[in-house]
Amino acid sequence: MTDLSVSPIEEINAAIEDYNPFNSAAIDKVQSVWGKGFPDLNTLNAHASQKVLEVIKQVKTSSDSKDKVATLVVTGDPGSGKTQLIGRLRRRVIGDGSAVFIYANGSKYGDLNLLRHQFLQTLVENLARVGSQEVTQWQEVAAAMANASNSSGQKTAAATIVKNFDKAYAKALQNNQNMLKKLSSQILKIKPDADPYILRAILWTLSEMYAPYAIEWLAGNELDQETANSMGLPTNAGKTSQEQEAEALGNIQQILRLVSDHKPVLICFDELETQGILSEDGFTKAQVIVRLVKDLYDNLEQSGIGKGIVMLTVMFGSTWAGEIASAITGTATANKIGGGVGDRLSTATQGKPIDLKPLNSQSLVDLVALWLQKELYDPRDLKPHDPVYPFTESKLRDIGKGKPTVRETLDWCAKNYRPNVPISLEERFKRAVKASKEADLGDYLEDNDKIADALRFGFEQLIGETLEGETLTGQKLRQLTIESVDTDIKVVNSKAPAKNLSNQGYINFKVVGNEDDKNFVIGVAVIQKGNAAALGAGLKRLTAYERFGLTRGCLVRSKNKKINKTTNAYKLLEKLTSQAKGGEWAYLEAEQIRPLIDLYSVYQNCETYQLTQKQVAEFSKPQILENPLLREILSDPSGEIDAETIEDEELFGTLFDESSADDTANDDDLNDLFVA
Repeated sequence: MTDLSVSPIEEINAAIEDYNPFNSAAIDKVQSVWGKGFPDLNTLNAHASQKVLEVIKQVKTSSDSKDKVATLVVTGDPGSGKTQLIGRLRRRVIGDGSAVFIYANGSKYGDLNLLRHQFLQTLVENLARVGSQEVTQWQEVAAAMANASNSSGQKTAAATIVKNFDKAYAKALQNNQNMLKKLSSQILKIKPDADPYILRAILWTLSEMYAPYAIEWLAGNELDQETANSMGLPTNAGKTSQEQEAEALGNIQQILRLVSDHKPVLICFDELETQGILSEDGFTKAQVIVRLVKDLYDNLEQSGIGKGIVMLTVMFGSTWAGEIASAITGTATANKIGGGVGDRLSTATQGKPIDLKPLNSQSLVDLVALWLQKELYDPRDLKPHDPVYPFTESKLRDIGKGKPTVRETLDWCAKNYRPNVPISLEERFKRAVKASKEADLGDYLEDNDKIADALRFGFEQLIGETLEGETLTGQKLRQLTIESVDTDIKVVNSKAPAKNLSNQGYINFKVVGNEDDKNFVIGVAVIQKGNAAALGAGLKRLTAYERFGLTRGCLVRSKNKKINKTTNAYKLLEKLTSQAKGGEWAYLEAEQIRPLIDLYSVYQNCETYQLTQKQVAEFSKPQILENPLLREILSDPSGEIDAETIEDEELFGTLFDESSADDTANDDDLNDLFVA
């Protein structure tokens, strides 16, 4: 008799042939923390996540200010689930609104001598992510401060305040009143120690129009003079990297104090290990980061209403033993790192790290069954006859006896998913690309680095190829050959105009080649940030041809990221696309960049698919040769700016010019902010 409670084996086998869920285990770590994440076996390392959640509650309820800041360390072998633990914590605290969440991925920190400034940017960027109230975490904080200033005692939902802000501001301005100044002054009465500019910038995050500029300013980056005047903020102009670094710790303290008045803050440091990279004074990345944790612990002050701050640092066990633990034992290395570092790294556990545990036979079976259920069977409404099919429980239990890590287990599953079905190399490649296409990349069109890496990969596969023909927009390619792709953007002429201008990562790479017997060097800059300040800074470098050795500049940016005609960024865009410069704006479209991202993902994780990088490059080349975005970047620019990409309307005006608006607003103007 047929068991109607399970799916036909033919349907299950077809699904297995079509998709390998274990290949998706190789996605990038930031996305696994902030995105959908991997299937999470809650019982695995529950001791570690539960301890962190307990400490969050402790700092929140403690009446002693010295107990309002706590630290913990989690150690584990590579692949033991450290980042998965952080992802679990993010989903928990954002899901129930119990804490503000910050993920500090150390792999993003390229210059160890400027770590404080880089962490400030991490802090600001994470607060710009959506929190528990369907608005950004910045907006949650700003709305909480606005509610605290409301004389009626009314508490309005953050989403409502965000929806009302621009309209209420414009209405007050028509009455020659400045609502934001009034709001700032009322909050400063409650928080007299707050930096008024930082407070003002946080309130600006409530504005749909000005939030991107406020976030850029909070990160320590420069605003153009007109925008800064409109927002009543200093421009941050003219500061050297060293000056930004010197100011960063104070700004971090100010921000964290204001944010933690609203909710506890959980900061998770991850990816501390980078071999061969040292700071100028000889510290490893792990040592520099733990010194930052110590500095934060020593300098973060909590007010009487503060909800507390918890800093979690995860690292390899070998990193703890070899680079950090000696700070506790008092050896020579401790003197090098700085006294007291070890004691301040894990105050919640008396200086002892929490160790992650490997899998055992039962947890390995449970993990594999969970992955198959969440990633294969449930999305296809299939009910297998065996929860671990196509594996066997006995085989999985045997593997579990060796106490493998999570990553080792998932790698084994990916490689042994269809052990008895011969698959050609080309078919493996097709399935790998299909799996990458189906992976949830989150808001990847906002990720400059991911887009730039995919473009660079595409151009690298075209080295030595001769391209010709016409692009989708009618631009020409005339016997064009790419000779090299250079990611090291050096100053080649220090005496050129734009003196003292360094790249700072704005130009992602240069494409070097020859077309019609003429050499070219195209600088490519992916700039998806919405604010004019970041765009202007990038365009300033992209138009500095002589300084960076370019013959042409290409801005890669979505067409819907409009540029206001009143900004300096627009003037620089006009300069870039002028006949003299011959540069262009290549429009970024999802259907053109996503295939390159998928191919690059397969290339990066080729071993997971039992392929080599050479094989992936070979199979990828036909698609890359025809990619419209790559061809658009290489083709002769049109020299035109599409009118659809430009905003003509003025911004709110110079809102903080004393002649244009009073520095007060009546209660009616503020009440408009809280109308449900």
